[in-house]
Amino acid sequence: MNNQNIPAIAWRNLWRNRRRTVLTLISISFGVFLAIMFTAMQDRNWSDMIDLAARLGGGHVTMQHPDYRDTPSLKKTVRQTDGVLSAAASEPSVEKVTARITGPIMLNTSAESFGASFIAFDPKSEDETTLSLLSPDALISGRMFTEPDEAGIILGAKLAENLDAEIGNKIVYTLTDKHGDIVSGLARLSGTIKTGAPNLDASLSLLPIASVRDIIDYESDEVTQIAVFVDDQRNSGEIADNIKNKLANTAEVSVMPWNLNQPDLAGFIALKVGGTRFIAAFIGLLVAAGIFNTIFVGVMERLREFGILLAIGFSPLRLFGLVMMESLWLALVGLIGAALITSGPYFYLESVGIDISQLLAEQGTLDVAGVAMSTVLKVGIFSESVFYITMAAIVATLMAGLYPAWRAGTVEPVNAIKME
Repeated sequence: MNNQNIPAIAWRNLWRNRRRTVLTLISISFGVFLAIMFTAMQDRNWSDMIDLAARLGGGHVTMQHPDYRDTPSLKKTVRQTDGVLSAAASEPSVEKVTARITGPIMLNTSAESFGASFIAFDPKSEDETTLSLLSPDALISGRMFTEPDEAGIILGAKLAENLDAEIGNKIVYTLTDKHGDIVSGLARLSGTIKTGAPNLDASLSLLPIASVRDIIDYESDEVTQIAVFVDDQRNSGEIADNIKNKLANTAEVSVMPWNLNQPDLAGFIALKVGGTRFIAAFIGLLVAAGIFNTIFVGVMERLREFGILLAIGFSPLRLFGLVMMESLWLALVGLIGAALITSGPYFYLESVGIDISQLLAEQGTLDVAGVAMSTVLKVGIFSESVFYITMAAIVATLMAGLYPAWRAGTVEPVNAIKME
């Protein structure tokens, strides 16, 4: 009997007990299906949330004064921005780089006063791909800036409500300039925005960058933040390191990937990813136990047969390989079954998704660390995740077959042949 017959023999052996084999294949397929769907939902939603956080804050990579993150102040600036912007933009994976001024602000109307934060930006160099607040869906009243030196201000919807401000009303904003002096500006309310994150809607304001520069005495190349946007958020750490190396001797600037700049969001995502991996591992353990049972029972039922094979010259190693081949067939056919049952639900959820807005009827939104989650859950799996799940399924199946294969290879021919 030659080695070329081993796969065919193993295949026929699997179907001696069709019911048991089919049930095992169903468990493998369903386990892989669950792993893929959980992972796909995680990959898509967390990636979307990171991208949204980048477009709400400082980008996938943030460049600012080394002390700004610990003690935010308009006195802590980044100078020579042309060189810094060029260094970041030269990275192949970088899609866009923008300069902003951010910080705390006090807003006053004739009725109320509230503390808030502000983002001063250049409307000519930014759009909704770099600042999600510029999306037409975010603007609920008024209009967005078109020039960097306008005398307007845009407020979060809840903040405007708290200030009792309407479109066209005068708003006095107070800042501390780069010298530490208190300065003020006057603007009319140009519009209101709604982000979906209640905390942001109650504390965020937008201003034209040139108007703010004049008030706080900044130079034309002076900002507090440079936001870098990349094509894949998973590359943020590597890109941050590359930019940092380029700027090592040219500028006093801190370069941080999004997970360091937004540790609350990074911690939440890490916790959820860890939970999903634990669930997937537990499902894999249950599936592996079922596979072990199928293979082991099959081996124990064929001990007399294995004894005869050994007696006619079938080596223990080849017998071990025969049982392992049965395990491999289970893994491969199970993966094919998983692909068949996963494809339909996956493509539906990828294009349509699940609308959970009704579940949030009272709350209205779901936000994490100031970032609103989408109320339509969709899936989208990374190619490496598919590879890891596939390899994990194959390895788990082969591991489940190791002991039964060893048991088959250590059968004593004489004793096994005497078995009824």
